[in-house]
This record gives sequence, structure tokens and C-alpha cells, in this order.
Amino acid sequence: MRDGILREVGPTRRVENLAPAREAIEIDAAGRVVMPGFVDSHTHLLFPPPGAPSGDLASSSRIVNTTTASQLRLRAARYLQAMARHGTTTVEVKTGSGAGVHEEMKMLRVLSELKHDLLDVVPTFLFRPPPISFDAEAASLENWKWVRAELLPRISQRRLSEFADLQWDDFTESLWQGCPSRAAWLTGYFQVARSLGFRCKLHADTGSMAAAAIASLQYRMASIDHLEYATETEVSVLSRSEGIATLLPAASFHSGKPYAPGRELIDAGAAVALATNFNTRETPSLSMQTAIALACEHMQLTPAEAVSAATINGAYALDRGAAIGSLECGKSADLLLLNVSDYRELAHCLGTNLVHTVMKRGEIIYREGEVRPLASDELPPAW
Repeated sequence: MRDGILREVGPTRRVENLAPAREAIEIDAAGRVVMPGFVDSHTHLLFPPPGAPSGDLASSSRIVNTTTASQLRLRAARYLQAMARHGTTTVEVKTGSGAGVHEEMKMLRVLSELKHDLLDVVPTFLFRPPPISFDAEAASLENWKWVRAELLPRISQRRLSEFADLQWDDFTESLWQGCPSRAAWLTGYFQVARSLGFRCKLHADTGSMAAAAIASLQYRMASIDHLEYATETEVSVLSRSEGIATLLPAASFHSGKPYAPGRELIDAGAAVALATNFNTRETPSLSMQTAIALACEHMQLTPAEAVSAATINGAYALDRGAAIGSLECGKSADLLLLNVSDYRELAHCLGTNLVHTVMKRGEIIYREGEVRPLASDELPPAW
């Protein structure tokens, strides 16, 4: 189901764990909404790191380089736990430190270790091409060649990422529309990635993205993300794409950029997903409930469309639509109980965590607790 129509969401009294070889459990959900767990299909959980100067890729990379893998893992685990408390059960995480092999491989190894710890973590390699100048074109070309010939094969061989993403900005747009030799840098990246088994994605947050829409169609992208500046013409192109248009309303909320044309995309027939774009610097919002409320308010999605965009369509953006994202027999029992009797309340509750219970793969991983003083034996020891 990718058409934005939610089949079943509402209160029920019984939830059965359908995972094989497990005894069915009964949960009293009277008066509460039962729905699929949220699929956050676009985040920057590890990069840029906290404290990095805004827009300074080199400084951000140095911070990652000097941070141990253990420290990165602990920080990521805290974010993931917070996401779980807000109802996210699957999360995609991008890298994006540029062409620094040490930093990229460190982040991908950390994400690989977190894949099945608490939530399902989906690592994505994000290539941020360095801008070029006429006197440094040869060096830039070597950088692109190295990513294609060395870095992508290494990531593929070690199975550290399923997706190869590309930052599409004014610079990459100029490559595509410039001389044929430079346009070949982009096409070569996509061709090599696909030949190695990666699904491709586009990070399209530029003000000029006509070519990005065409590229998403040409290379059968799994998703094209951001789309804050999509025009009517680009919406028409995207409506013909197999990929998911992943919209990030919290990014617009924090940056002051326009909101993506969610209503127009859905009306044109595009499959739309919602994600948080969580990162500690520009979009410090990790709640998919917030993304839903903002999408309904500023992108004119209906509550049913927004819930579907935050669940099943996000699952398809990560090639997991057959396993997660909806409540169906044979799928993973990733589900939520919400402290409301009507799912449409998600459209209005901005800043309120409505989650009562979270189940992942048929096991309860979070349940809302009472507010009370803790006994001394419940407190962790101070070291």
C-alpha cells in the first residue's frame, strides 16, 4: 500500500503477537489507537556531530575523526531510545562527512553494530561532493573517481549500507547542466552504485531541482528527499517516478525554508513519505508525531495521509514495505498504542508525546510509566 490510504486504525481490545514460535499475548487497548510503528526514513543521527560549526564540513569531519566509535555508539543509542519513546520503530541514518574514508567507515561500522539492537537501523552512505574551481578541476575529478572506484566498492563488500545517497545542490545541478564531461561524474556515480547493488537516493534541498527530478526518474531512485523548492513542473515529473517523495516538515520549521508541496504531490499521484531529518545542529526534532502535525498544518495532508506517509510509505522508501509499515498478517509486529481514541488527533498535538506502548518485532520495548518519586534502590549508582 503506497497510495496514502490507511486501511485500519482505531481502538481495539486485543493485539496478538503473530511472530512464529511465540505465545500470543493479550494487551488491553480499550480507548486507545493501535497503529503501525513509525518509520523515520531520513535522519542524520551521527553527522553532523553536536558542537560542529554550521555549514563547516571540514570541522564536522574532524570532530568525528577525533571521537571514538564507542562514544559515537553511546550517543546514537541515546537518540534511538528517545525515538523509540516517541513511537519510531525503524530509522534510516545517513553518513555524509564528504570523501573522508576514515570518518565514513567509522560511522557505518557503528551503525552496523546498532542495526538490530533496539530499533531497526538502516545505514545510508551520503556522498557530499566537494565544490570545484577551474584551477582544481583535475583534483575534484580524482575525488569522484576515488569514491566510485574505492569507497563504494569497499562499503558494498563489507555490506555496511544498502543505499547510496547524493547531495544534490546548486553545485551538482551545475555539473548536470554543464559540459558533458562533468555530467558524466554524476551519471558514473549512479551507475557504479547500482552495479554494486545499492539503491540510489537523492538529497534534493536546492532551490533549483528540475534536473534532480529527471535524475530520480532516470535512475529509478528509491526516494528523492526534501523537495522544499519543487515546482509544478517538478511535481509532474515526480508523479511518474517509482521512488518515494520524502518530505521533511521539521526541517522547514527550524530553517524557515518553504514547506514542500505535499498536497500537490499527492494530488498528482506521487507516493509521499514523512521523516524527521533529525540532526543535532539544524533539525533537533526526533518525533515523527511532530512531523505528522506539521505536515497536516503546513503541507495540507489529511491525518490519514500523514499517518500512511509516516509508516507504510516510509517503509517503501527503505525497501521494507513487504515487512513493516502496516498491521498485516506475516509482517513484523511493530506497533504503537496511543493515548487517544482517534488517530486524527495526531494532526493537532504538536509537542505532546501520545505514545503509551511501543512493540518491536512482537516485544514490548517501551511502556509509559507513572510520574512518582523513585526509591533509593531504583536510582543508578553514582560513579
